[in-house]
Amino acid sequence: MTLNHLCEMPNNKSTPIGCIGSGFIMADCHIPAYLDGGLNPVAIASRTPANAQSVAERHGLIAFDNYREMLDTAEIEVVDIAVPPDVQLSVIDEVIKRKDKIRGILAQKPLGVNYQQAKEIVNRCESAGIVLSVNQNMRFDHSVRACKDLLQQELIGDPVLATIDMRAIPHWMPWQQRQGWVTLRIMSIHHLDTLRYWLGDPIRVFCSTREDPRTAESFEHQDGICLYILEFENGVRASAWDDVWAGPSNEGSAADIGINWRIEGTTGMARGTIGWPNYPERTPSTLDYTNTQLGDVWIRPRWDEVWFPDAFVGTMAQLLVALESNTEPEISAHDNLKTMALVEACYISSQEHRAVELAELLC
Repeated sequence: MTLNHLCEMPNNKSTPIGCIGSGFIMADCHIPAYLDGGLNPVAIASRTPANAQSVAERHGLIAFDNYREMLDTAEIEVVDIAVPPDVQLSVIDEVIKRKDKIRGILAQKPLGVNYQQAKEIVNRCESAGIVLSVNQNMRFDHSVRACKDLLQQELIGDPVLATIDMRAIPHWMPWQQRQGWVTLRIMSIHHLDTLRYWLGDPIRVFCSTREDPRTAESFEHQDGICLYILEFENGVRASAWDDVWAGPSNEGSAADIGINWRIEGTTGMARGTIGWPNYPERTPSTLDYTNTQLGDVWIRPRWDEVWFPDAFVGTMAQLLVALESNTEPEISAHDNLKTMALVEACYISSQEHRAVELAELLC
């Protein structure tokens, strides 16, 4: 039995893409993945024109002094936005002004600074007739994708319990200091969205957080180490430990870094690893599964692709597929609002020390 770990690609790969932002995620992930996948990024602009020019020369794009000039003069139909969340709304507003030219937007996660702002962004794009999708790229990590296929093929029966255990030390961005938050909207949002992707929408969440001692030396925050439990109406339970301290390895001890996930079902189970913490070393994520028909055997499909940067073609591809087929994107803006609401519920739960129902935010 084979598992599909790859994304669907558009029939027409030539749709011209304009890129806003020239940081690591755009320069080293988005654009290389698009080019490797045969997509067509053609223009770039960012807050620092020299950076945009450098990325343009590296990848064969045209650089513009600012993104408004790019939106006005470049021959583009889709815009890829990778800017900090607190400036995302203003950038999207400028794109909306060119709605006669721009058909689609891929926006970086998180979609704005909170759930309420995300709702405003979604409503504005919908009113303008622009198709909005969100770059929840962990959905296109190859083990996550293969696990979704395994669940759809019912190879482990009905899910009973799912867990994600992250012990990693992310590279935080300077703009996070002015937000005053760390893990929930940056790392946990990946895991919360993945659990939704696998299992559907939970009815409630309980979340506990504390500061990360290492990050606390730079700025105050509450959501450093994040632990949460999701409850689903059909009885499924899920949990994740997002440990961004991961021990004092940066301070001189031995390291134990990694991300492991596991899903137990009524007739089988699956387990996997996420290769991202080893970046820039190319380390593919993995998936193993077994079930009662196989007996004491684990099936171990493997692939060469890695999350960073290969999986990033998926988020743009699913938007282009939606545009050419006139269908809802796989990661639609409305769907992503449920992930943003779940993140918001985690903040409320942590602050008020109680379980929070998603209906409290989505009503």
